[in-house]
Amino acid sequence: MRSGLIGRKLGMTQLFNEQGAQVAVTVVQVKPCVVVSQKTAEKDGYVAVQLGTDPIAASKLSKPMRSFFEKKQVEPMRYLREFRVNPENMLDAGTQLNVDHFTKGQLVDIAGITVGKGFAGGMKRHGFGGMPASHGVSVTHRHHGSTGNRQDPGKVFKNKKMAGHMGVDRVTTLNLVVEDIDADRGLVFIRGSVPGPKNGIVYVRDAIKVAR
Repeated sequence: MRSGLIGRKLGMTQLFNEQGAQVAVTVVQVKPCVVVSQKTAEKDGYVAVQLGTDPIAASKLSKPMRSFFEKKQVEPMRYLREFRVNPENMLDAGTQLNVDHFTKGQLVDIAGITVGKGFAGGMKRHGFGGMPASHGVSVTHRHHGSTGNRQDPGKVFKNKKMAGHMGVDRVTTLNLVVEDIDADRGLVFIRGSVPGPKNGIVYVRDAIKVAR
């Protein structure tokens, strides 16, 4: 297991592969990521590297964060993220990772915060079928129906699927293919869709649920 990268989702476009087939891809911009600190099993109980990207003026940070970067002797960064690694893949502080950390054709997992949908009903949020279109049903065609039971247990169980806030959840999409890489512009072209809105921050790592 090795470190991943912090990127920004720019949107979707299309590419044509060697066979001439059209492929829908998501463009992820990866600026240089710098190792800010190390997490070790002896001190922290787990092994990871903390990456930072997108330099920012120290005046825009809080006093504790300014002290943190001064202690690490690293340029202040807007975004920080930890990635679990194996001890043999630990990186020294100050090491810079670029988009060529990944290779064309490999599988990756991408995590991001999904687009917020606001308050959504049961049909949109959970795929409920709704009420009948006739047979005396009026006004409540898109309602989710009863939520409790009878006198026993006489309550609505926790985590019952209902209408409510939808989106703004952390989602990880597994086993996406790196269709192409543009090292000069720091772009990774991922086949298919990636969680999150345009300009949203995403975290890209090697796929962990595939045979090496």
